[in-house]
Amino acid sequence: QVQLVESGGGLVQPGGSLTLSCAASGSFFSINTMGWYRQAPGKQRELVATITRGSRTNYLDSVKGRFTVSRDNAKNMVFLQMISMKPEDTAVYYCNAIVGLSERSTRDYWGQGTQVTVSS
Repeated sequence: QVQLVESGGGLVQPGGSLTLSCAASGSFFSINTMGWYRQAPGKQRELVATITRGSRTNYLDSVKGRFTVSRDNAKNMVFLQMISMKPEDTAVYYCNAIVGLSERSTRDYWGQGTQVTVSS
């Protein structure tokens, strides 16, 4: 199986910065596209950013120019650098990965979630 472990969440003031990390471990053939999702209380989970193994990225419109997703393929890690943070960024952030279990099959995995709170 595959495990995704997140770190870096916490409390930050509006305009501040925070970086999230996610490390994948276990048995797998490859790690394909990875993504960060977030869910605020009473709201649906939304995709924040994705990055392919070749480092092509995609972002939620409201975070473009403020958030940067990156990955280290050698370490099986993905990161989300957040700057100019706003109260509306407050949510539980989840790491997601499409994992290749073999040449022919993939499976979707999720991290446990990490709380990010933007507040004065």
